[in-house]
Amino acid sequence: MANYRHIDTEKARRFCERIFRSYGFTEEESQTITDVLIRADLYGIESHGMQRLIRYHNEIGSGFVDVRAKPEIVHETGISAVIDARKWAGQLAAVQGMKLAIAKARSAGCGMVSVRNSNHYGIAGYYSGMAVEADLLGICMTNSEAISVPTFSREAMIGSNPIAVAMPADPVPFSYDAATTVVSRGKLEVYNKNGKALPDQWALDAGGNPSANAAEVLHNIVRKLGGGIAPLGGAGELNGGHKGYGLGLIVDIFTAVFSGGLNSNHVSVTPGLNGICHYFMALDYGLFGDKQAIKARLSTFLRELRESKKAEGRERVYTHGEKEVEMMAARLNGQIPVNEKTLEEMRAIAAGQRVDWEF
Repeated sequence: MANYRHIDTEKARRFCERIFRSYGFTEEESQTITDVLIRADLYGIESHGMQRLIRYHNEIGSGFVDVRAKPEIVHETGISAVIDARKWAGQLAAVQGMKLAIAKARSAGCGMVSVRNSNHYGIAGYYSGMAVEADLLGICMTNSEAISVPTFSREAMIGSNPIAVAMPADPVPFSYDAATTVVSRGKLEVYNKNGKALPDQWALDAGGNPSANAAEVLHNIVRKLGGGIAPLGGAGELNGGHKGYGLGLIVDIFTAVFSGGLNSNHVSVTPGLNGICHYFMALDYGLFGDKQAIKARLSTFLRELRESKKAEGRERVYTHGEKEVEMMAARLNGQIPVNEKTLEEMRAIAAGQRVDWEF
């Protein structure tokens, strides 16, 4: 089992910013990418936090990410747009996409942007949260390298393909962010680092049979040998796996089909190209009436959910986004737990990039 060490949050932020500056990103770009990474760790989503640094390091070094890319709007209407990210960092392309969606929503009530030829962008909830900060409802989706096995298949054809939806509410916003697979690939990476067996029905081997071996499943995904992660609901139809399969497919429609980019089964197949696609939507919910009244109705509903009768042995019912807000409050001016193996990766990256190591 791997150990964890707690490191100062602000030191972690400064370190990541220096790493991204060392690759050639501007100071502002480095701050943006870092903010998405650190936000994941502050939320307690280790799979998408600093443990992703090694992935970004390898992809920048291998030419998957073009540090100096110049994204281009290739199609646009009053409420929609398609952006060709041209291999830019996923976080930067995503922030640009949601900012454009927000601008269109402020002008026309609704803004929708689909992005192609991008890269991994971190947690989807970061971008739906940008809409909430603008007092809008936000939706965000992304496809990814194929890791999910369709119901009754044994070949990974669809990505983790998360869906994030967020809307203002009191005392905390509603913020749903989840993969359409049982878990994300990053969660398997964490289990692998910790030497832990995967829970039943999370993943499938090359023959399409359940597997508890994280290293084997990850190896098969990378080498395209078959198997992968089960759709939300698990393998087969008994527990609704076909529904998760369908949700993942829907994400590919909004991201890749709309943008003219690569569907999940073609992502990360061509050398030097990830080709990941995203979708962003910002909606002025005032289109449906008085905004304060609508926000109040949602706040009341969420409160009623939290106050519903608890299952035996349980003390709280959470609404989506609550745990993350509470975790961030605890860690923001404190420390972040980091896997020792992730720290080893970070130390090696720092040495290679000639960035000071201060942990």
